[in-house]
Amino acid sequence: MNKKSSRQRRARKTRSIIKKLGAVRLCINRTPRHIYAQVISEDGNAVLASASTVEKEFRGTGNHGGNMGAASEIGKLVAERAIAAGIQSVAFDRSGYKYHGRVKALADAAREGGLKF
Repeated sequence: MNKKSSRQRRARKTRSIIKKLGAVRLCINRTPRHIYAQVISEDGNAVLASASTVEKEFRGTGNHGGNMGAASEIGKLVAERAIAAGIQSVAFDRSGYKYHGRVKALADAAREGGLKF
């Protein structure tokens, strides 16, 4: 079993638990250059809010997408957009990634922005 399949197995397990809870989830994806965050509805059919480092609004900030500063800004931005959409509480779906580095920075910034995990 390689690194990618192990991460996908962990992600599948987490998503099945979140689905049983019936909670709105904050799902993230990270690449070496960018980080993406989406707030997805309970049934998984709709994206309610999203933010990523590839957006035009983010490019003017001076950060590039592959660092912790960028991840924290995306966390604040997705929290702001989720609250504007009327969402206060989410389940954190880290997509099988370790809760460390950019993933932790995004989660902490989203909590500071007003989302409850």
